[in-house]
Amino acid sequence: MEEEDRIEESSRVRLRGRTFSGGGVNESRWVDGSEVDSESPPLSLFDDNEAKEGYGSLRRRLVKKPKRVDSFDVEAMEIAGAHGHHPKDISTWHTLALAFQTLGVVYGDMGTSPLYVFSDVFSKVKIESEVDILGALSLVMYTIALLPLVKYVFVVLKANDNGEGGTFALYSLICRYAKVNMLPNRQPADEQISSFRLKLPTPELERALSIKETLERRSSLKTLLLLLVLMGTSMVIGDGILTPAISVMSAVSGLQGAVKGFDTTAVVVFSIVILVALFSIQQFGTSKVGFSFAPALALWFFSLGSIGIYNLVEYDITVIKAVNPAYIYFFFKKNSKDAWSALGGCILCITGAEAMFADLGHFSVPAIQIAFTFVVFPCLLLAYMGQAAFLMKYPESSDRIFYDSVPESLFWPVFVIATLAAMIASQAMISATFSCVKQSMALGCFPRMKIIHTSRKLMGQIYIPVINWFLMIMCVVVVSIFRSTTDIANAYGIAEVGVMLVTTTLVTLVMLLIWQTNLFMALCFPLVFGSIELIYFSAVLSKVLEGGWLPLVFASFFLSVMYIWNYGSVLKYQSEVREKISMDFMLELGSTLGTVRTPGIGLLYNELVHGIPSIFGQFLLSLPAIHSTIVFVCIKYVPIPVVPQEERFLFRRVCPKDYHMFRCIARYGYKDIRKEDHHAFEQLLVQSLENFLRKEAQELALESGLQEMDLDSVSVGSRDYSTRDVPDNEELKVPLMLGTRSEEVETSSSEAASAALPSSIMSSEIDPSLEYELSALREAIDSGFTYFLAHGDVRAKKNSFFLKKLVINYLYAFLRRNCRAGAANMSVPHMNILQVGMTYMV
Repeated sequence: MEEEDRIEESSRVRLRGRTFSGGGVNESRWVDGSEVDSESPPLSLFDDNEAKEGYGSLRRRLVKKPKRVDSFDVEAMEIAGAHGHHPKDISTWHTLALAFQTLGVVYGDMGTSPLYVFSDVFSKVKIESEVDILGALSLVMYTIALLPLVKYVFVVLKANDNGEGGTFALYSLICRYAKVNMLPNRQPADEQISSFRLKLPTPELERALSIKETLERRSSLKTLLLLLVLMGTSMVIGDGILTPAISVMSAVSGLQGAVKGFDTTAVVVFSIVILVALFSIQQFGTSKVGFSFAPALALWFFSLGSIGIYNLVEYDITVIKAVNPAYIYFFFKKNSKDAWSALGGCILCITGAEAMFADLGHFSVPAIQIAFTFVVFPCLLLAYMGQAAFLMKYPESSDRIFYDSVPESLFWPVFVIATLAAMIASQAMISATFSCVKQSMALGCFPRMKIIHTSRKLMGQIYIPVINWFLMIMCVVVVSIFRSTTDIANAYGIAEVGVMLVTTTLVTLVMLLIWQTNLFMALCFPLVFGSIELIYFSAVLSKVLEGGWLPLVFASFFLSVMYIWNYGSVLKYQSEVREKISMDFMLELGSTLGTVRTPGIGLLYNELVHGIPSIFGQFLLSLPAIHSTIVFVCIKYVPIPVVPQEERFLFRRVCPKDYHMFRCIARYGYKDIRKEDHHAFEQLLVQSLENFLRKEAQELALESGLQEMDLDSVSVGSRDYSTRDVPDNEELKVPLMLGTRSEEVETSSSEAASAALPSSIMSSEIDPSLEYELSALREAIDSGFTYFLAHGDVRAKKNSFFLKKLVINYLYAFLRRNCRAGAANMSVPHMNILQVGMTYMV
């Protein structure tokens, strides 16, 4: 098992190159860079006019390839491999194996719904004629057919974010197209990631463009969208608490009629024991749990189908006529208000439907579609029709319809399988809860926690210890307090329908923004499915006082936690941007930074993607010396599931060359696993930095060569700092970012450039500036790495509103103190950490 954001402890890494002797500054070969001709000279080498004209001209020429994203960068350059990211095709047998696993993880909750659906429905409506039975059966059949089958299997599953599902996956999908993320750290270079690209609407679709512009322009809509996503995620977590409680209690309650003296207290105690065992095995991973549970669920679905067929043949096969939706009309006409109240029990037949989408990251779309269409759907229909056939003959058995409809000789085998199935049913929402929490953490909406990846093959299979034990405690509390499946069912319906409404809203937005769906079809989706869900939601809301308050309390709690964390994080980031160090100040300090530069590499972790963080000034004031090479490392999550390894790092040069300062943005998707230890991370970072320096020199050499061909008076060794801009049609044919993505273009263009340029320019070994910078970098590597960590606190200003002071000074501060610290989250070596605190007033 690999821990999230794993960088193992250690402090040294040696790469190829020379080893420099000497321990002190005076004995070291290191100088400020004035020994060699720098290709980007400091402004102090010129008088004011020459400096502004020459340096500015060089910047303007370089900015053209590619666009400059930082306010003071010479050029934004991306370190990438020659090969793109191509996921492997999944074989048919592997898909079938995954489909088999989904039975044990995704469909357990929906599969156990026959245990309690009809008993809950007919607790609201008394059976007086066949209309009551056929109407209820017709409601159940069409609810399963319309919502899980049509909505989720054929529509919602296609709205996945590169194989990841759930409300946050939909949110990230929307964030990629429209800039609605509350944290303003998006960069143009992020859109060059291969898995980031989307099929954008054509200009003719003014509807999509106008919606996009409206979302980006109005901050209130951004906040509303975020609150909607957080509410959906909170409901999923609430499902993760209620699903185990109702499933296990429903199965265990079968013993009340079969074993004398087995009362409600015994049901509660036995259920708690099973729940504790269930949550204790989560640490072994979804894959192992799925393969262990899938055979039991396969046997369960086979039992449901077989018993259903037996009851149909044995009692009343004419219940098949419930496929006629007219019986739904007759049901409501006869029972009116009671029928509307019974919808709260009917919705339980699709409990766990959201898990089909939320658990998508653990499996695949075809696997979930195959399992539901060919196994789950037909077996559930047969089970409900069989129970309806039994009720046609024995209407008084509605309280214990499931166990009473089982042939007497099969009671105990079915009870054992039902108990196992109820335990497994909880797995669907537990796995979905883990996925949703991880996604929200990656997108900055949940406090940092320890995440353990339980599979080396499937990145989506994770385990979060804190969430797991919290769910277990809450389940035990719910079972102990309610002691009845009826009250838990009232609570369960609100959480289930609430998540469905959020999904319907977000998928509609995806249709309008991204899919280019016809307006009529896009509106039909919320009109049809949203209307059905709103009807069900109105029915379950009437049960607020009878247990329905519980999911609302859970949702409100998690919504508050997530919104407070996001709100505080955004304010902290805005404060860092506002207080960043100006470039003029850095140029005034000079290449020594106003202190002593000693050999070594300092990795300063911060959240800024632009500018120099103010915390760097605190390190300059606090330390007697600073390292010869400084790299500002920003670990940033982008709204995509996976960033290919070769596109991980984005390097930029900060300040002129003799400052030896760089920015490295390490980009991760919300499904990415940082499996490398700190040795591997350091080595990969340094190798990428070396590649950056070589490609930068190559780019400058190519541009100098082109200038040489245009201006015969310019010699090879000189530098042109004139104010002449390079026209658009004279741009280099081999820009760095494109050159790293296309091997063929790079090869052919390099050959053409080589023919036109002197060999001395094309040889990095002879380039004194590059050779010096690489040797200085290797000397710094040999001296070791130091990690500079910033502990930034956020405090509200004295003149702030009381509510803001409460949220920032107490609630957000409490979450920051008790969440996983930055050093622990990155697992950096403690012996090499330097940490400075800073308080931001917001």
